[in-house]
Amino acid sequence: MNGRRTLFGFELDPLTMDQTVERCLAAVREGRRLEIGVVNAAKLVTMRRDPRLAEAVTNCDLVLADGQAVVWAGRVLGAPLPERVAGIDLFLRLLAEAESAGLSVYFLGARPEVLDEMLRRVADRFPGLKVAGSRHGYFSDAEQQAVADAIARSGAQLLFLGMTSPKKELFTAAHGTRTGALVVHGVGGSFDILAGVTRRAPESWQRRGLEWLYRALQEPRRLGRRYLTTNAAFVLMTARERLRPGPSAAPANRSH
Repeated sequence: MNGRRTLFGFELDPLTMDQTVERCLAAVREGRRLEIGVVNAAKLVTMRRDPRLAEAVTNCDLVLADGQAVVWAGRVLGAPLPERVAGIDLFLRLLAEAESAGLSVYFLGARPEVLDEMLRRVADRFPGLKVAGSRHGYFSDAEQQAVADAIARSGAQLLFLGMTSPKKELFTAAHGTRTGALVVHGVGGSFDILAGVTRRAPESWQRRGLEWLYRALQEPRRLGRRYLTTNAAFVLMTARERLRPGPSAAPANRSH
């Protein structure tokens, strides 16, 4: 296993997309649970001030660089990561692998109408995919245990959570084991993208690390200020780490 990289005090796994997919498939083959955490600039900033989110993410079995800015920061701070493993790209790769291998999946998240449209489009794109079940993401904390039990009854082997942070991380930390799913992957706003509600940035924008700007331009009132604030904080956080004497960060404990 490759040694983990420590960035801003958090441990990340230096894996490529292909390596990550193979880890997931191996977990299913061997009957092991594998929880996936992904981090971008905004989440790393939030993790610095939200201990519950930080604990939920760092306790995942794999923690991957979802944002290009995280890959760049790793290079600057001497903690190189081989490539960005975008959550939505991993989601699509796993759906294709699940269809090919006959694995069952469960979708949890988004508004009911968005989920329905995503399910329709997923059925068109992956006609052989075994969908064990689905549920929209609007439920109270008191309902979380019942939701997890419903997923367990479905027998799903892979669970995808289309919910925002920190809700998806906290749900996984509290109830991931209860769901019975072998691979648990929080995919954020990917359900909205697959449903056609929001558009994903072109690859040229992604390569330049500007996917956040593309999203902000689609929803300026909701996302503009948030992204500008967190990105500025991330740049400042990186600069401070770069200027610190000695190692860029102390390793964070991770227990499983």
